Amino acid sequence: MRILPFGRSFGLPILAFASLCFLGVDRLSATSSWDGKSPAEYVVTVETEKPDALYKKGEDVTFKITLEQNKQPVPEGKVYWKISKDNADPVQNGTADIKDGVATVSGKLDEPGFLRCDVNFASPSQGNLTAAAAAGIDVTEIRPTLPVPDDFVAFWEGKKKELAALPMDPKMTEVPAPADRPGTRVFDVQLACTGGAPVSGYYSMPTDAKPKSAPALLIVDGAGVRNSDFLGPIRYAQKGFIAMTINAHGLPNGKPKEFYSALDSGELKDYRVRGRDNRDNFYFVGMYLRVLRALQFLQAQPEWDGHTLMIMGGSQGGGQAIAGAALEPKVTYTFTAIPGLCDFAGVTAGRIGGWPKPIPKGPDGKPDPVVVEATRYADGTNMATMIKSPIHFYIGFVDLITPPTCEYAAYNVIPGPKSVENRPSNGHGHDDPKFWNMVSETLINKAKEQQNGAPATP
Repeated sequence: MRILPFGRSFGLPILAFASLCFLGVDRLSATSSWDGKSPAEYVVTVETEKPDALYKKGEDVTFKITLEQNKQPVPEGKVYWKISKDNADPVQNGTADIKDGVATVSGKLDEPGFLRCDVNFASPSQGNLTAAAAAGIDVTEIRPTLPVPDDFVAFWEGKKKELAALPMDPKMTEVPAPADRPGTRVFDVQLACTGGAPVSGYYSMPTDAKPKSAPALLIVDGAGVRNSDFLGPIRYAQKGFIAMTINAHGLPNGKPKEFYSALDSGELKDYRVRGRDNRDNFYFVGMYLRVLRALQFLQAQPEWDGHTLMIMGGSQGGGQAIAGAALEPKVTYTFTAIPGLCDFAGVTAGRIGGWPKPIPKGPDGKPDPVVVEATRYADGTNMATMIKSPIHFYIGFVDLITPPTCEYAAYNVIPGPKSVENRPSNGHGHDDPKFWNMVSETLINKAKEQQNGAPATP
């Protein structure tokens, strides 16, 4: 059955679905309604035909939908589907008839981007069950929606000069290391910073670290309002690093949970969009300056080896990691997972905008041009153009919070060494229980390579 074309100007000319078609491949990229843990009578799954979920412009993308009851194919049923350009309008939807547990839906995209399929099954016993899959279409050709502002570098050079003029004034208060983390020292650290708030975090080092011996690592925080991660830097200090974590807002550490919850629902409730109509006041400009100051603090430690300076973060922290690598040329390696803060302006071109989607629509239904212009100066796609050191991206194809279209828009304009790990079945997270071990091993191995004088690799 063919469906009428829709959204031709957006590059989604023809969508079709056909039932009863089984795709005989060894492995498929999929997400499921089942979390793999709790009991589930019905399970709906959708997956792409190609294992890597990567396609060319204009190539047919077939999504296989499966429906099981008690681990057996459902003989007959009906599922609802929606296909979109990475969850942006236009959207086409319909129903597909399940036979022997299987149905398919197909579409194509005539521009670089992501073609997403969401599936819903109204189960008689569990309510609505959902699953999603996405196909990357010529992903290496995705580009930022808008060019880099002509004065982008000058803007940030000005901010860096303002920061340099303010003494760091470090205040380090040693706190007891956990009994099960021997061989480490831990400090609560407060640093003076421009941009509206100080730097606040925890710093840890090996007790036996000698001068100029240790690689340095900064771990930056995801979205929300919370205490700085206490154990994060200690884990890496046990591996020979000097390491630091900072909370995103410059808040004092070690307060009761209620303290941070009150800020999250009160004073900092709107931080994601605060100051969005002014490039100097946009909240993430100050956040990026705190990242830069923390990197400067690590470089000032006598135990730093003088060369290896790494930064790691995910989601909002991934966007901060991109900014840190852009603003501090001495960074030697960056790991960014599912990064936010990239390609805010996607909404101006009929595609998805990056988290936190700060650009509102005006009374005319069009994106606010003042906010579009102001937020460009904190956009990760523009920051990415200044990164010269190795960087690794970790991208989930069905991520609705930090969409893969926006992440690839940043990745593709990085001029320095880079690599990417595609996770077609991942949303805003990871499905690998060994993920954090993998991150740790990567950072440790890269630090060893760099300390041994090996060429920098992403």
